[in-house]
Amino acid sequence: MREHGTLTETPKDIPDAVFALPSTLNWMKALAILTTELGVDFQNARTFYQRVQRRDLAEPQLNSVFEQLLFSLNQLAALRALTAVPNKADVARVGIVTWYYGVYGAASAMIAAADGSFPETHAMTALQWDRQFANPKLAMPPFADRLSSVKKTDADAELAAPRSRGQYSLTITPTTLEQAWGCSAEYLSGTAAWERWNQEQRVRSSPAFKALEVEDFRTKAARELRDAAFVRKSICFLHEASRYRGKANYRDAIYLAYGRSVSTLVDGFIDDLAIVLSRFSAMAAGYSSVRMGRDRWTEFMTDLEARRAISLSPLEVWS
Repeated sequence: MREHGTLTETPKDIPDAVFALPSTLNWMKALAILTTELGVDFQNARTFYQRVQRRDLAEPQLNSVFEQLLFSLNQLAALRALTAVPNKADVARVGIVTWYYGVYGAASAMIAAADGSFPETHAMTALQWDRQFANPKLAMPPFADRLSSVKKTDADAELAAPRSRGQYSLTITPTTLEQAWGCSAEYLSGTAAWERWNQEQRVRSSPAFKALEVEDFRTKAARELRDAAFVRKSICFLHEASRYRGKANYRDAIYLAYGRSVSTLVDGFIDDLAIVLSRFSAMAAGYSSVRMGRDRWTEFMTDLEARRAISLSPLEVWS
């Protein structure tokens, strides 16, 4: 594949297995370490959000919060079930997709609780979560890091703070808190670089760029168009999660299922996915419970515990 490419990618665009698989596994390992060491759970989330004002949500808004939290809990139950599969290479890709939709549901619940809206697309969900939680520092670490721009000079300056907590290669499995922070910073940096490429492609296809009658960004006018797009694009955890799902589902999918060493390398990976999703879901539930008030939250939990079809109790994650 790296010699001849595929019908959709040239050889130079085919990911390198030496980096692609380890970065996939090690980012999630880093997040599992960070969320555990930092104590991201329901009670700590309620403390983190104690200054958030209670809001009288209309019934459709409440229903959306409850629906999306249950959706997230269902994905977590599925991940926990996948941990029983003997060969984790069989379910690694499915596990990532399940993890992503659990994160997406939890984030959607937070947005619905915050302003009573439900974004129509995943891109809009990431944008709104960034505006309402990441940017105003209403996301718990390690889900709080963000970049306000993907312009390289701006992004490098903002990456200084995440990198000050630790520097570590995504190709090596982290085992300490400092190493985990290093992996987290590198994945954020990689997502910014990936988004710069995306923005360049969009600019190239724009009428404004075509009107310049140039083929690259060597001219000042072309660079200004490109840099303006870079400055408008921010990166938060939801963007990282979306990229992660896309890599697993499409671009890097082969490396989760091909190679004699993969089954050994992915051992424990599903467990890491479940840990991180449970922590993100607990943060979302903590925020939502404060936003709607104790009575509404207690009513929801009592009903869900009594009538749930899934094996996972909400009390295991949201209490």
